[in-house]
Amino acid sequence: MSTTAETVGVPLKKASDIDILKPLKNLITSRYQTAEQESYIGAINEFSKLRTSAVCRTLDFHESSLDTIYRYYDQIVALESKIPAAEIQIPFKWKDAFDRGSIFGGRISLTVSSLSYEKVCVLFNIAALQSQVAAAQSSDNDEALKLSTKLFQSAGGIFNHLKGIVHGSVQQEPTPDLQPDTLAALASLCLAQAQEVVTVKAINDQMKDMVVAKLCSQCEEMFADALKHLQRESLKQLWDREWISRVAGKQAGYHALSEYYQSKVCNSKKTVGEEIARLRHAMELFKAAQTRSGDLAFFADHQGRAQRSLDEAVKDNDFIYHERIPDVKSLPAIGKAAVAKPTPVPERFSISFIDLFETLVPVSVQQALVSYDVRKQEIVTAEIGKLRESTQLLNSILASLNLPAAIEDVGGEKVPQSLCDKSTTVMEAGGCDALNKMITELPELLTRNKELLEECERQLTEEADSDNQLRAQFKERWTRTPSEKLTATFQANAQKYRKVIETAMNADSTIREKYDAHKEGMELLSGGPTSLAAALPSAGSNNNGSNPAIQKLKQLMEDVETLQAERDAIECELKSATVDMKEVFLSALAQEGAINEAAISTESLGRVFGPLQKQVKESVERQESLVGSIQEAHQEFSQASSGVGGEREEMLKKLASAYDNFNELRSNLTEGAKFYNDLTQLLVNFQSKINDFCFARRTEKEELMKDLTQGLANQNVGSAPNPPAHHQESAQTTPKIPPQRPPPPAVNPYQGAPQTPPQSAPPAAQAPPASAAPGAPPAYGAPQPGALPYPINPTSMPTPQGYVYQSYPVYTPMPQGYNPYFQQPQQPGAYPGGYAAPPYPQQPYSSYPYPPQVPQQQQWPRQ
Repeated sequence: MSTTAETVGVPLKKASDIDILKPLKNLITSRYQTAEQESYIGAINEFSKLRTSAVCRTLDFHESSLDTIYRYYDQIVALESKIPAAEIQIPFKWKDAFDRGSIFGGRISLTVSSLSYEKVCVLFNIAALQSQVAAAQSSDNDEALKLSTKLFQSAGGIFNHLKGIVHGSVQQEPTPDLQPDTLAALASLCLAQAQEVVTVKAINDQMKDMVVAKLCSQCEEMFADALKHLQRESLKQLWDREWISRVAGKQAGYHALSEYYQSKVCNSKKTVGEEIARLRHAMELFKAAQTRSGDLAFFADHQGRAQRSLDEAVKDNDFIYHERIPDVKSLPAIGKAAVAKPTPVPERFSISFIDLFETLVPVSVQQALVSYDVRKQEIVTAEIGKLRESTQLLNSILASLNLPAAIEDVGGEKVPQSLCDKSTTVMEAGGCDALNKMITELPELLTRNKELLEECERQLTEEADSDNQLRAQFKERWTRTPSEKLTATFQANAQKYRKVIETAMNADSTIREKYDAHKEGMELLSGGPTSLAAALPSAGSNNNGSNPAIQKLKQLMEDVETLQAERDAIECELKSATVDMKEVFLSALAQEGAINEAAISTESLGRVFGPLQKQVKESVERQESLVGSIQEAHQEFSQASSGVGGEREEMLKKLASAYDNFNELRSNLTEGAKFYNDLTQLLVNFQSKINDFCFARRTEKEELMKDLTQGLANQNVGSAPNPPAHHQESAQTTPKIPPQRPPPPAVNPYQGAPQTPPQSAPPAAQAPPASAAPGAPPAYGAPQPGALPYPINPTSMPTPQGYVYQSYPVYTPMPQGYNPYFQQPQQPGAYPGGYAAPPYPQQPYSSYPYPPQVPQQQQWPRQ
């Protein structure tokens, strides 16, 4: 008759069916471009179906079920490496596997909004399902025994692995099944059962007695270790009631088997005295195994064989050998053969795994791309700032010299052609009406952003106030993480957005002031050449245009136009220069296992922007020589002619300045509107994250309050105090209410015969239960007068599913562009004007006043 291994499996954790589609879609929408979003919708749907199949349905204890949960776990690991686990705001709710938390002081369920927590729970279920599949294998099949051994060893390795990572992944008090002591006990139990399966196979294969004895001895030691863990005071109430007795029985049973097979070794060596001593000890251990397990048939077959061997050995010793029977304590220890060992957790469980989000880049590559964009933006901002600064200085010098209008207005009567061209440009751009409209729209955009930010700040404040109030009420029993620790990143980003808005408000005021200062000139330009001719004073004709300096100045003005056109082209090239660094960083990660972002980015940016930076430098140097030539030629022009009248000259300067400011304000307002729209999108995403956080905290609060109130309800409040004597006397003197007469009999109109309804005995006539003493209160659960036929338990009502927010560094991008509101120091002879300094002086002439991008900080998942 073959030996069987009666093993047990670990129960699985139970997951709540939650919506993972919307949070993942929101995350993809906020992180990726529209063209990329569509490609991930199908992958998200497949991921949701995979989770439902793996953790929300009851799995059969078969290898096919293992493949399903393997694929889901592998997908979590792959997704975790590409999206920071803490950024996935999904309320993962899992119940305790042993479902006894509320009775024994722990938490029966826990909700955490972190993919790391989901990974831990799924990994626990993998180990549990492996143990269940292993326990379901037949002991009569060699392949089944090999599979059982493999799965038990894998489960033991997983439980050991979880023991070291669970607290780092959950970051709060886990459910009892995820406590390190619980995981250590489960690991030792699985490994002991793996050793047991190996031992059973060795016995069935009739291996050498010495080998079997060593396997049994090791098995006894491993069950002793498992029993020590299972019997911990904090854990023993969790297990099934048969677990401890069964393990205790197996410890004694395999100790008996080791003695039995060692006695067979003694028999082969003809050491009959030691053989008898070991057999007698084995018989004692078999009886102990049956007593501990509560099963008289436990190891009964081996016990029978041992008894027969003992009888034969005693008979042979009495008649033949006459050896002294040694004390069992003096016998040499039996060797051990440890075969079962924990299997390390593999990188991939499923052989057929296909990554649904294969096109998503890893987190390290995302971080490198963000850093590269920051470096690129710094270069672009600095170079464009140099060009604009030089151009503004050049325009100021020309306006102060009344060029090119001075060389065109030689007659003193007609409107200079350059001024007519400027007027035409202003009219085509919409004139003052267009500027007025854009200026009017800015406050609306600003108000929208301020309202979004204020709503975010209000939600954070309300959540913190609620948490502080409940913490003060429940004191040390309020165990969840304080809001201040979780909202530090949110608060920091809110402050940054607040400063951005304040800086933008100052810039808007500067725009309004500059517009008001040059409004008159802009209106004249908006009216066309006729309006300009009427507004320009007449200076008389005292210049015939024969001055040679005029031709020289005209040539220099053409050079100025060429220089400005070149700068516009350089600025466009700087803005449009792009390099696809994703493949570069992916290649570096694949080859070296890490990304040296600084070196790679510096080399790439130097190759792309180096020539453009050289052109910017040459343009600035050319302007210096050009300005010197213009000033020299203008001096000759002024000495050779008296020029136009002072009043006309001032008006021409005013119109030239108005034109320059019109173009500048139009550019500023366009970039300002884009800035506000970009900021709105960022604040909407920011508000969405805060909404998720507040919902998670609210759900966690409700669950924790439910646990606390259930704990208070289960507390024993003691018996009621004895009533005073006068209450008893009052009860004795209370008059009895006479029984009421039964209702008159009912009459059937079709039969005419009275029908008396069945009479029920009055309450006083009903006999109390046999176990109840006369006058005793009714037993707990007995129906009370006037009570409903079913109990009402408010705590059993379903509660909304939620999750607990994990602190994580949130990458919050800032809108891109350039800052037109930069206050330049006054240059000698330069045209006065300019804007307020940006919030970051190291980047002059950035697009709009906002902080640079906040580098993304990755919270790496603990392994």
